[in-house]
Amino acid sequence: MRVRDAILGIEPYVPGRSIKEIAKEYNLKESEIVKLGSNENPLGPSPKAVKAVKLETKNMHRYPESGLDDLKRAIADYSGASPNQIIVGGDGADEIIDLLGKTFMDPGSEFIVPLPSYMYYEYTLRPYGARPVYAKWDMEENTVDTDSVIESINDRTRLIFLCTPNNPTGGLISEDNIIRILESTSALVVVDEAYFEFAGISNIKLLEDYENLLILRTFSKAMGLAGMRIGYGISNTRIIDYMHRVKPVFSLTRLSHVAALATLSDKDYIKKSVNFSIKSREYLYSKLLQVDKIRVLKSYANYLLMDVRETGMNAGQLTDELLKRGVIVRDCTSFKGLDEYWIRVSVGTMKEDDRFIDALKEIIE
Repeated sequence: MRVRDAILGIEPYVPGRSIKEIAKEYNLKESEIVKLGSNENPLGPSPKAVKAVKLETKNMHRYPESGLDDLKRAIADYSGASPNQIIVGGDGADEIIDLLGKTFMDPGSEFIVPLPSYMYYEYTLRPYGARPVYAKWDMEENTVDTDSVIESINDRTRLIFLCTPNNPTGGLISEDNIIRILESTSALVVVDEAYFEFAGISNIKLLEDYENLLILRTFSKAMGLAGMRIGYGISNTRIIDYMHRVKPVFSLTRLSHVAALATLSDKDYIKKSVNFSIKSREYLYSKLLQVDKIRVLKSYANYLLMDVRETGMNAGQLTDELLKRGVIVRDCTSFKGLDEYWIRVSVGTMKEDDRFIDALKEIIE
């Protein structure tokens, strides 16, 4: 049995740890654990989505819809695009990244990622024989080093990933810098807006002027549907048509389909969800600024990145101490471009935020 060379060189992706496995390892009750490690929505899903899913369970023996025309129309209305500019994925935005690999990447072709950023770009595209090229994220200014991206472009570049707000730093990329990069290449520039609702900033209007742009989004964050795995891409009709040629026909389940439609119809929930996460983020930020030996970056997403080196512990040691107290955060050591002293904490309810802050202070003091 021969495994492809491209697979042998890939290290497994390190996801956030689950409540169940933490409870078992640390002998805790699941109900006592606060999960602030995966950038999830602390409010839970829309009640309309829950109701829609319950009603749809009777149809689980039927194949899903393949065209998803009603969902594309709803997404288009939400996004300010046209339905024929949209492609929907059934494994979150990760499926859209995989479709980009199938559509654009040949063995030996390259894609650019400013580090640190979302590592799943690399894990998804390397199996296609593509080679990552690392540009820089300016950690002091908390934005992309645009010159480093442009300098990395060559005739093998097929994709450039720009995450804004950036995961895990929470920083934004200005429209001017996105335009500079778009105008420096014929490669497809993928602007990942998974967290755009929390920043109130989108680059969707750039699609009118730039054919080499794709906007990447998800229902996992502001929409509260991480467990349903729904993502979408928005671009010009030519690129969307090419991607549809390699897309699995039934990748979106019936339950995910109705959950997405119901959530988009629940505008009050979306507004409440976004406002709640912003309020929680700013509360956490203000509290962390008061904690000695912690440096926290300003964020426009639903999480905050902290430098903990002055505590005398690395991220692994500090997250372990938090786990003993029933608080899950993300040790960011596995993120390329960061050393072993960075921790990411997601927003929670105010009670959960206080649990985290109290535990952090107890450990440091």
